[in-house]
Amino acid sequence: MDSKCVFCKAFQMCVFVSRRVVGPAVTFKVSRNSQNVSTADVANVAGRSSSIEKCCELFCVFGGQQGSQIKQIPTKYSQGESTKFLVLTVVSILCIVGVLLASTVVYCLRHRSHHKLKEKLTNLGTDSGGDATATYQELCRQRMSVKPSVDRPEPISSRINSVSSQFSDGGPAISPSGRGSISSWSEEPAHSNMDISTGHMILSYMEDHLKNKDRLAKEWEALCAYQAEPNATTTGLKNGNAKKNRSTAVVAYDHSRITLKVENSQGNSDYINASPVMDHDPRNPAYIATQGPLPSTVADFWQMVWENGCVVIVMLTPLVENGVKQCYHYWPDEGSNLYHIYEVNLVSEHIWCDDFLVRSFYLKNMQTNETRTVTQFHFLTWLNQNVPETSRTLLDFRRKVNKCYRGRSCPIIVHCSDGAGRTGTYILIDMVLNRMAKGAKEIDIAATLEHLRDQRPGMVQTKDQFEFALTTVAEEVNVILKALPQ
Repeated sequence: MDSKCVFCKAFQMCVFVSRRVVGPAVTFKVSRNSQNVSTADVANVAGRSSSIEKCCELFCVFGGQQGSQIKQIPTKYSQGESTKFLVLTVVSILCIVGVLLASTVVYCLRHRSHHKLKEKLTNLGTDSGGDATATYQELCRQRMSVKPSVDRPEPISSRINSVSSQFSDGGPAISPSGRGSISSWSEEPAHSNMDISTGHMILSYMEDHLKNKDRLAKEWEALCAYQAEPNATTTGLKNGNAKKNRSTAVVAYDHSRITLKVENSQGNSDYINASPVMDHDPRNPAYIATQGPLPSTVADFWQMVWENGCVVIVMLTPLVENGVKQCYHYWPDEGSNLYHIYEVNLVSEHIWCDDFLVRSFYLKNMQTNETRTVTQFHFLTWLNQNVPETSRTLLDFRRKVNKCYRGRSCPIIVHCSDGAGRTGTYILIDMVLNRMAKGAKEIDIAATLEHLRDQRPGMVQTKDQFEFALTTVAEEVNVILKALPQ
């Protein structure tokens, strides 16, 4: 019997009783009937349920004998709705996963940033070293933003060129070193209040000296004959202190030496071969001239840096020259080193050009847990008893040092090997140019050198170094005069 006919006939004769609608389905019982439609007939038709499902859009389930219970609630079958539900479920899961990942990334970044800030504040505390850090970072950003110029540097005026070949630097640009350095660059001098008439007077003075070699030689002879008074070096030559000197020819004067706090000293001594160098204010030294540290005096050196509040170190010597040690390696190549109670941590090292590089340190006092930032400017190509190849390179170096130091009142530490020849030459140049920048009406370079030698013996050791100082000052004065409104 056709399944459709069975159902239609049964409905007409009211064979199905107890009919109920359950969701989209109809349930019923088969009663006795004259057509002898039995439960078996219904079951037989249910076995061919696919045609019924297609015709009536019902999902057919099996029933039992009269009085049995349906064990599964029939539902309407829809392939389209099932697919939509699956797609929505997958999309929802993906959205939830995306939100969780984004939240995790944001949390990690904020946590890392907060941790770094907390660590930095913990290290620096309220010390003024933070200013040095900001200055150093700004210095690095400005340096890296400078593109090497393809133009040859502008030649100095013919008036100065006729005097000395060192007044121009028209040679080929210095090639980058194997360590990934950046070629040399120039920077305009800082704003100067130099008196124009004084500047021209200085240029005339330099021209006369550099043209007249005999006059320069006589002036140098007079400087060599100069004797400082007082000049006792008793403290530095004592048995316990003599071993702390690189050379007995350059020892700090008794009346003009840096003294360390004995209670913080590694050797229970207040001696270090270092001299305060005053300019116009005897209460506040502008520089500390010192020798390159020895292995036994490294802790004393960092103690001096700490106790004098220094934030800038100018190093004018390579560590080794022609197989001879010029200075002990007093800083870590990486990480940190502990020197007595002072921990030195290398923060960064930048090779600015072939001639010099810049290092930044965190200096921590392990007794007080205070931390400061110290910047070291290391000039690499100035050999002992000699002069740099060009004035321009040293002037570029000096501008960078002073840009980092600007606005501070602490002394600049300057050292070479013995703390006299190259150290004295650099301080002489810097002191004269600073005086001129402040508007000084009279400048006597020879008298300024005598003033330096009153405070430390042997400052500027050769005639070539003195002549180089004159040439360098003249070159910078010429550049400043060009920049001034005419």
